[in-house]
Amino acid sequence: MQRNFILTDVMKTGYHVDLEEFINMHSFPDQSFDMTGEYYTLHNYDLDSYDRRIAVIDYRHTNDRIHNNEGFINELDNRCKLLHSQGFHFVKATPWESLDNVKNFQCYPEYEIEHTNWTGGVSWFWFYMYRKHLNNKFIFDHNEKFYDFLYLNKQGREHRKKLLNALPQSILDKSLYSNWPTKKLDSKYELPWANNYPFRGLDQDIYELPYNHSKFSLVSETNDTANEIFVTEKIWKPIIAQQPFVVHGNHLYLQKLKEIGFKTFSQYFDESYDLELDPDKRISKIVNLCENLQKINWKDLYLQSQSIRKHNYETFFNREKLSEQVNKTINLIFKFVDSR
Repeated sequence: MQRNFILTDVMKTGYHVDLEEFINMHSFPDQSFDMTGEYYTLHNYDLDSYDRRIAVIDYRHTNDRIHNNEGFINELDNRCKLLHSQGFHFVKATPWESLDNVKNFQCYPEYEIEHTNWTGGVSWFWFYMYRKHLNNKFIFDHNEKFYDFLYLNKQGREHRKKLLNALPQSILDKSLYSNWPTKKLDSKYELPWANNYPFRGLDQDIYELPYNHSKFSLVSETNDTANEIFVTEKIWKPIIAQQPFVVHGNHLYLQKLKEIGFKTFSQYFDESYDLELDPDKRISKIVNLCENLQKINWKDLYLQSQSIRKHNYETFFNREKLSEQVNKTINLIFKFVDSR
């Protein structure tokens, strides 16, 4: 049995409890973990008794409140030097974002140290949505549909703007769609418990009515690059709702879903867009697919795809399947630590 000690937030600026709960979803038979987010309690642990000592630095673009805070950086530097002298290795944790976003956005604290990155990948939002909705009792009813697509856009990323502009009005007119903040859903489709839907905080909530009244989810994911595949709540929502989906996301996004145990709908409609490396050509294929989906008998598709949709729902709430992906994330950190 290897023993691991993790200081889950060196400066206690982030969400160390979430990180600890994520790690506790592991299924390693030969690894144990002791964790704390309290730097000033480290003297209570026999650090020499651990095989690995890991320190996590909360690293996010929303940490801009500490930008140019000289006192904060000095204290962080002091702590990291002391931790390094005690055999700690460092992780910059940004699991709410993709590696692409971390590279393209300014994140804080601006502090250089040898480290590995912990980004979202496929595991973070699966864990987060699993924890949030495991015991929720949803009422999804796919008997009556008024819209062809549920198509939700919030943060105005360039690839989302391109898809929105490429979709003909014949699709948008028959879609329940948003382009936040200028185009919001009709109030009856917004979260009933949200008073003026906020920019942050409720994106992982699920309200049944939009899914009950739409045939397909057109999911515009956070990234459309050919780099790290980033799987967020945007796909887990239709999977929980047992709704067929089309995904505007990373190259080979659907292939990644299949690799981790989910099924897609290639036997019922064309998913070749997932193989298209060029983002603009991928958009064209998605638009063509959406036009074709408007012509099919959706009730027949729901009947034929029932086993797939049920499989995806059950796989999502299968803790063993989720633990496999948690293990892979932790193993990336172990690989970094063990190579030093």
